[in-house]
Amino acid sequence: MNFFEKWASNALKESVEKDSNPQQAESEITLHTCLQENIKQIKETLGNSTDILIREVGIGRSGDLLIGIIYTDGLSDQKTIMDFVTESLMVDMKGNHLDKEIQSSSDVVQVIKDYALTIAGVSDVKDYKTLYHSVLSGDTVILVDGHAEGIAASTKGWKDRGVTEASAETVVRGPREAFSESLRTNTALIRRKIKDSNLWLETMQIGRITQTDVAIMYINGIVSEEIVNEVRTRLRQIDIDGILESGYIEELIQEDTFTPFPTVYNTERPDVIAAELLEGKVAILIDGTPFVLIVPALFISFIHSAEDYYQRSDISSLVRIIRYIGIFFSLLGPSLYVAITTFHAHMLPTSMFISIAAQREGVPFPAFAEALLMELAFEILREAGLRMPRTIGTALSVVGTLVIGQAAVEAGFVSAVMVIVVSLTAISSFVFPAYGMSSAFRILRFPMIVLAATFGLFGIMIGLFALILHLCSLRTFGVPYMSPFGPFIPADQKDAILRFPRWALLSRPHLINKKNTIRIKDEHTQKLKSEE
Repeated sequence: MNFFEKWASNALKESVEKDSNPQQAESEITLHTCLQENIKQIKETLGNSTDILIREVGIGRSGDLLIGIIYTDGLSDQKTIMDFVTESLMVDMKGNHLDKEIQSSSDVVQVIKDYALTIAGVSDVKDYKTLYHSVLSGDTVILVDGHAEGIAASTKGWKDRGVTEASAETVVRGPREAFSESLRTNTALIRRKIKDSNLWLETMQIGRITQTDVAIMYINGIVSEEIVNEVRTRLRQIDIDGILESGYIEELIQEDTFTPFPTVYNTERPDVIAAELLEGKVAILIDGTPFVLIVPALFISFIHSAEDYYQRSDISSLVRIIRYIGIFFSLLGPSLYVAITTFHAHMLPTSMFISIAAQREGVPFPAFAEALLMELAFEILREAGLRMPRTIGTALSVVGTLVIGQAAVEAGFVSAVMVIVVSLTAISSFVFPAYGMSSAFRILRFPMIVLAATFGLFGIMIGLFALILHLCSLRTFGVPYMSPFGPFIPADQKDAILRFPRWALLSRPHLINKKNTIRIKDEHTQKLKSEE
């Protein structure tokens, strides 16, 4: 842990001690035996909020046993409450079965749980902290007068966006469904892909105020126990007031903060998560966001696309090669232009040199300033297109780029070649399947332009060497970030740059998975393929 992390940790502990909420300590005390006292405490703590509905009813033959039904309007399904909670408790007011059990037993709460409630998810409530978390999570809490405990019935039923098509990771061939903001919907989408008893799910709450549900999923028997334990440890060490999106978790658990490269992968596609789980990785799902995190995340994870595994291997390999060429040009396109036109013009053919020199004759800026201005202009247009309303954003990005580029060339501020280079660089930046990696290369493009303007091609080589050294120094949950290139693993090269045929992908990544590494166990099939 470096000095900054130690300072941040100490500052956080001091702030927590200073800002300790007396209501939080109070909420951990046990329930009262008096129903009225419990209801009074709940109303005071929740500020008499109008969406917290509390109903007192009497059950039993004479209706002398008072119970309180508490739930949150909008988070709970009222039809479920009426059919499986209220009606189940009230139906025996004139009947015999429930009334006889209540009269003959001292544990009324257990009798209600066993004989009255027909709902599936039922748990005990013995303190206010559990009560508040249940009510504010959409469950219905039942309190019984004269008993210092209650029952929480699962009645969650809020409105969500539902399962829609993925918008950030589109494919030509492959599943169209994407995650939603509901944690339970997302876990169900993954279980539809992997119907195995070894797919395990663990849930915890993170955030002192938001109490956000965070779940980790992994396949027992494939995943490394060290990685699972590391994920648990890092999640439990998070002490923050609220988690509103998976980006909060991603930033708090990543290995190295001071790097532009993402070390935690995020996706909105259930098929991608299922494929990563089968490789021995751990998925982190956060309630309230459609983006699920995957750890450990290697560099090649951000370069590969889900569609690479749905097309034939030769097509996928060709697309990957084109993608790597685009990545190279998105990083070095403007810097190569600046270096060659400024320091190494003699490397160009004579006709090309004369053409570029003629175009730059009236340009008042050097190549460095020209490239920097055009890159900044494009980044402003990109950001404006993202933030504008969808119907206007598309027109702004297209018209703005054409008008500004053409006007800049005609006015003599930039050369036509510079517009072409920046346009190809911008288009190449969209070949990244993962937006986070695209942002990293966009950031690095500017220091590479500075190095090219200062030292020419020698400066670009310095930048590339520094970049490779930095990438090789990164680790993600104990796994080298550049695996299988550094360290070089021959067995994993079959799914690195090229994608070998499906029958050749026999093993899982070696540094991630140390046990159950074999995918295909059909010896007859393997023998036939080897003979071919």
